[in-house]
Amino acid sequence: MVPISIAYQGELRCVATHDNSGVQFITDAPTDNQGKGESFSPTDLVATALGACMITTMGIAAQKDGVQLAGTTIAIEKHMSATPPRTIAKLVAKLKMTKGIPKEYRMKTESIGHNCPVVKSLHPDVELDIQFHYPD
Repeated sequence: MVPISIAYQGELRCVATHDNSGVQFITDAPTDNQGKGESFSPTDLVATALGACMITTMGIAAQKDGVQLAGTTIAIEKHMSATPPRTIAKLVAKLKMTKGIPKEYRMKTESIGHNCPVVKSLHPDVELDIQFHYPD
């Protein structure tokens, strides 16, 4: 169990606290949904969780296997539904893999990314477009 506390500050803003570490961050409603858009929205955090989970689980395996993933980046695009109910309709994940990942290791890395806990936790209606780009 990981305890997380969230306090509503008013004006569609919350402060979330990771209780074990004390680390905090602010969420804000997006400008297209009555907010100021001055921080991550709750649905932005879902998109962020997807990217962080993919890279983290790939990194765990790569570390065990002696493969270097440091320098890998991911850009996430979040697309909201155009009609009610308001939902995340599509997430696009564009991974720029670091140079030097062995070709024979790439399929394993991609499989791990496609099967991270956040991917497996998303509603099946959320369209996923996951792209891996290798410089070599």
